[in-house]
Amino acid sequence: MTTESCCLTLSLFFGMSVFADDNHRIDSKIETYLRDRLTEESQIPNARREELLKLARYIEKCREAGQPAKLLFVCTHNSRRSHLTQLWAKLGAVYFGLDKLESYSGGTETTAMNPRTVAALQRIGLEITNDDRHPTNPRYSVSFSKSEPPEICFSKTLVETPNPTENFAAIMTCSSADASCPNVKGCEFRLSLPYEDPKVSDGTRQEASTYDAKSKEIAREMLFVMSRVAKLP
Repeated sequence: MTTESCCLTLSLFFGMSVFADDNHRIDSKIETYLRDRLTEESQIPNARREELLKLARYIEKCREAGQPAKLLFVCTHNSRRSHLTQLWAKLGAVYFGLDKLESYSGGTETTAMNPRTVAALQRIGLEITNDDRHPTNPRYSVSFSKSEPPEICFSKTLVETPNPTENFAAIMTCSSADASCPNVKGCEFRLSLPYEDPKVSDGTRQEASTYDAKSKEIAREMLFVMSRVAKLP
């Protein structure tokens, strides 16, 4: 085993990134959150792992071909689950030092990134600013490191810029989007990976805890995917 492989194995075991401490690519509070999610891998059911491994193998296939892995996460309104998966996939890739991975999100219709989703991310420690030039569909700038450019999040359809138009994976994060989009133009890999909508708690006392739990679940699973890509030879 090479020194690099040994370090990677030890870092995965202890839930730490080989890259984050050396390059300061993720703020310390966010890195702690990611490490905590890595300790929860046992909470992912076996059947779910099989689906997640399909995504890991797609990413690895792109990397072997020297091409960027373009991941488009889709839910109906591009307001909650698709944004969470987009962001946690990106942070997971940065955490494990996986280059050539691009993360996007879209919906079957345009609404706005839900402010409850924004609040859940802010509670974790992500810095989020709002471009007030778009009051009905805000453009949120989501930062997780001083050395990485922010992710720009707003509601958009699958075919709107900046979403990819060819050679990408479409990951359907809700059953309704999966049913209404039997064919995603330009997609070379499609995966149904539904999450329960945290919207069920809107306006209740459980609202914040439900959104926080959903964020943890999605972060846990995206880290599982990226950790498997990092382990692949």
